[in-house]
Amino acid sequence: MQKTPDPSEAARPGVSIRSKLLALSLLPLCGVLPLLGLILIYWGDAAFDRLLVTKVRSDLAVANGYFERVQAEVGSGTQAAADAHKLVRLLAAQTLDGVPALLAEARRRHGLEFLNLLAPDGTPLASELGAIGAGHQMPVLMADSSGSQASVAVLEPEQFRSIAPALMDRLPVPLLPTLNAAPTERQVEQRAMVMIARAPVHDATGRLRGHLQGGVLLNRNLGFIDHINEIVYPEGSLPPLSKGTATLFLDDVRISTNVRLFESSRGERAIGTRVSQQVREQVLGQGGTWLARAFVVNDWYVSAYQPLLDKDGRRIGMLYVGFLEQPFLWAKYSVLAGVGFVFMAVMLLAAWASLRWARSIFKPLERMTRTMQKVEGGDSAARVGALPSHDELGALAAHLDHLLDTVDDKTRALQRWGEELDRKVAERTQDLQTAQHQLVKSEKMAAVGQLTASIAHEINNPIGVIQGNLDLMRELLGPAAAPAQSEIRLIDQQIERMRLIVTQLLQYARPTEYAGYVEQVDTADSLDSSLVLVEHQLQRSKVQVLRDYRTSREVGINRQELQQVLINLLLNAAQAMPDGGQLTLSTQDWDDAEGHAVGVRIAVCDTGPGLSPGMLERLFQPFATTKSDGTGLGLWISRSLVERYGGDLRAEAGISPGACFSLWLRSDPIQPAQAAD
Repeated sequence: MQKTPDPSEAARPGVSIRSKLLALSLLPLCGVLPLLGLILIYWGDAAFDRLLVTKVRSDLAVANGYFERVQAEVGSGTQAAADAHKLVRLLAAQTLDGVPALLAEARRRHGLEFLNLLAPDGTPLASELGAIGAGHQMPVLMADSSGSQASVAVLEPEQFRSIAPALMDRLPVPLLPTLNAAPTERQVEQRAMVMIARAPVHDATGRLRGHLQGGVLLNRNLGFIDHINEIVYPEGSLPPLSKGTATLFLDDVRISTNVRLFESSRGERAIGTRVSQQVREQVLGQGGTWLARAFVVNDWYVSAYQPLLDKDGRRIGMLYVGFLEQPFLWAKYSVLAGVGFVFMAVMLLAAWASLRWARSIFKPLERMTRTMQKVEGGDSAARVGALPSHDELGALAAHLDHLLDTVDDKTRALQRWGEELDRKVAERTQDLQTAQHQLVKSEKMAAVGQLTASIAHEINNPIGVIQGNLDLMRELLGPAAAPAQSEIRLIDQQIERMRLIVTQLLQYARPTEYAGYVEQVDTADSLDSSLVLVEHQLQRSKVQVLRDYRTSREVGINRQELQQVLINLLLNAAQAMPDGGQLTLSTQDWDDAEGHAVGVRIAVCDTGPGLSPGMLERLFQPFATTKSDGTGLGLWISRSLVERYGGDLRAEAGISPGACFSLWLRSDPIQPAQAAD
């Protein structure tokens, strides 16, 4: 039943369309847009501050990079001086004549500020000033004993005097009163901050003849800190009124800086001033990095501080870079004021345009309303007439709804088609990548095979000649060869080692020629039989073996090749624990993501020193080894053997205190011929 309109509702006054359109036009402009403008200004201010922090962070990274490069050059320079043939010859002759001059020349050539010669036991022998008398004690060496890298260290005055007495005048740094610094009773900083390195000196036979200890003093090293500042803040990198600064701190005291004193008319450097207590607590106390504005001596700077660590990880000082904040503040406020002015102008222009567009809408609607009132009043001849560009508003609404419904249906269909297309493209891309990877691997194997066959042919011939002549020499010399019997036996061993390396290369390059037949193998039985073969080695190293077999599945692989891989892993584990340890052997089921059986995982874990991150990256590459007498081919060959049958050999970190290797073997393997193809 049709509802009859209530005359009281029709007569009730409402908000006109004119008022609604004006409200819709002006409310966003007068309320929302100003709020958005304030948000934009606030966001711009925060973004500008983040930009400054990002810049000073990158400046600190550049300064730290140069600092580490100089530190590395100190280590390499000391090592280069230690490798000098003239120095080795003098030490081999057990004479110190000419050593001081040689040390002085090497110090100048490698950019060092001091260079001393130590005996093999670490006692001092000579410096560039001459021989050091007996009983003169050198300080504890501050760098790694290998000499491979320099470190930063703090030395007491007595220690530094024995290293570089000529530089003692740069040590004392009187402490100046500094605003916001932590309270202290110290008056002078007497300690020395140095970059120091130690390098061994070996003769031609590898015998240790002594050590060189060299380094650079950072106290009042103005050339070094100015060079850092020139690298971080080259000309034109900052606004005209800003300036960049760099500083080295010993504890919280500036010992090298290009920051100038506030009260100095001659532009003296602020050496001896101290960092604020807040920065000290965060950087030296907590070991963090300060990236924010900070008050530096006499003005506010956008600053970055990071701790400097000695070889034991102790925080001994700070590296600082920063630039004057005020010019950037002026630039920021100018930009924000310009943005606010432009935003206000655009808002006023938009309000004027919105009012004009609102008028073009409510005027035709008011005309249509008056026409409907005339019709309701009984004027059947009343007509709206032609409405300029708005005569079809009612029909447009209906058509628009229909159009939107159609567009929605079409959009959903397009989305479904797009998702299907993306899925198919992903599948095709995966197939293409797999095929491309297999093609590249096949090409590499072909190239390695050709190269290996050529190398094996060229090496095996001289090996045979050497072995034949060695046997002939042994036969001709007879008993006369007895004095050189150990050397001859060493030659035999090295010839056999060369043959083993060539055989392993051929085994990797030509898997089909060395692959055996595939059978179903019990992993627990293979582990136990492999343990029997290396039992003597394990007992000699006092290694305790723990077994944890949790699978009854068999794997498809050649039994001898699996045993070869297991023996290699067991021997590696035993050699990693020469003083005893625990070897854990475990097996478990290997299932895919859907729970379907794939094969067996075998884990061989030891409690040795483990593997460094650098060794993990190149562990399965040829000739990568941590053993002085190893070939670096064992793990490479072992992985290739397992991969023939669709398995994998991995090194897993974090499972045991030492190294842990896992074998992933399939129950239904890929045939070796397929893997070789």
